[in-house]
Amino acid sequence: QLQFVESGGGLVQPGGSLRLSCTASKASKLSLDYSIIGWFRQAPGKEHEGVSCISGSDGSTYYTDSVKGRFTISRDNAKNTVYLQMNGLKPEDTAVYYCAAEAEVYSDVQGACRTPIFGSWGQGTQVTVSS
Repeated sequence: QLQFVESGGGLVQPGGSLRLSCTASKASKLSLDYSIIGWFRQAPGKEHEGVSCISGSDGSTYYTDSVKGRFTISRDNAKNTVYLQMNGLKPEDTAVYYCAAEAEVYSDVQGACRTPIFGSWGQGTQVTVSS
């Protein structure tokens, strides 16, 4: 059962920008069904990495150090969508990006932004940063 539909990936030159979108299925609502939503990525030969997460309760956010100041996670509850705005892209950002969400309540968004926490996933979208 596909729970999220992702879009926005593609090929971009270093320094460019992309905005990834993740829309939940009509059977679920981001604002009601999930306590935390996140973006993850995996590149060949590298570990699955939590890029950014946002709390469903207070909107607090977390970013891994490598993307701080460049990426922004946000939600639009009316559109049932979470976004990842990626600016100043670098070749090392090249990876498959996944949207994920978890219904279990966590009080610490930073501590919860880990792959094993999340139970609902999108199919992934490829981001390639190359000149």
